[in-house]
Amino acid sequence: MVPPSGWVLSELKAVTLARVGAELGEGPLWRTETSEVLWVDILRGEIHALGFDGIDRLVATLDEPVGAVALDRAGQIFAATPRGLVDLDGRLHAAIPAEADDLRMNDGKPDPLGRFVGGTMTLGEPRPSAGSLWSLNGQDPQKLVSGATISNGLAWNAASTEMYWIDTPTGRIDIFDYDAASGGAINRRTWVEIPADVGSPDGMCIDSEGGLWVALWGGSAVHRYEAGELTAVVEIPTPLVTCPTFAGRELDRLVVTTASIELDEPRDGAGDIYLAEVGVTGVDPYRLGEWI
Repeated sequence: MVPPSGWVLSELKAVTLARVGAELGEGPLWRTETSEVLWVDILRGEIHALGFDGIDRLVATLDEPVGAVALDRAGQIFAATPRGLVDLDGRLHAAIPAEADDLRMNDGKPDPLGRFVGGTMTLGEPRPSAGSLWSLNGQDPQKLVSGATISNGLAWNAASTEMYWIDTPTGRIDIFDYDAASGGAINRRTWVEIPADVGSPDGMCIDSEGGLWVALWGGSAVHRYEAGELTAVVEIPTPLVTCPTFAGRELDRLVVTTASIELDEPRDGAGDIYLAEVGVTGVDPYRLGEWI
């Protein structure tokens, strides 16, 4: 893909950080307290912690799928499950309505004021328009979007006035006007369309310059978009790329999860975790507010 005139396309390659062989690796999150990247293997209900020495440890296994993890201000871990947001003992802290009996939470993260924003999708084959995007604060859940199929990547701009979101089958990154005070998201519109031949947009993170880094399921890559234009491609040596995050004390290293679940035959590197030096820093991930 050729960038527009005036833009320079950076072509980067990732290296293997850890051979973990995840089924559906997702949700990487830098945890300063332990200098580790948390990540989940969704359908196995596993929460892991990975150091830059390549040593991976199992933090917890829940008896339900875990779509994402979040941290509170003390660094405690909470998990997004079909019931809502739970602690590692399985205690429910914020419930989501049971709109169907086959839904689970998928990607999610705290917003700038500490609510947990996360989406739902069906177990197994995604059912079109069955999911929603929710904002949770331990009280009444607020539905931000109805009719989602595979609710995925989230990010907010530095001013907390815009929210970016991906519903994977649309092939788009959408943008909303965001009211941080109320948690409301309105005026949904397309921010960028991603051609189907480069993969399907999955997880996403934002850097300190406002660039969005998007994992491409089936595309063996992470793409960076700035002002709606493609500015960098990170090659990943396995097709099912799920989510990037910035990690390290300077948030200057891109860590990327992958999956092996839908491959017709085993492939070396599928489900492993990768690392790339991308020449830009990330931003501190938001944490859950005092309500938790």
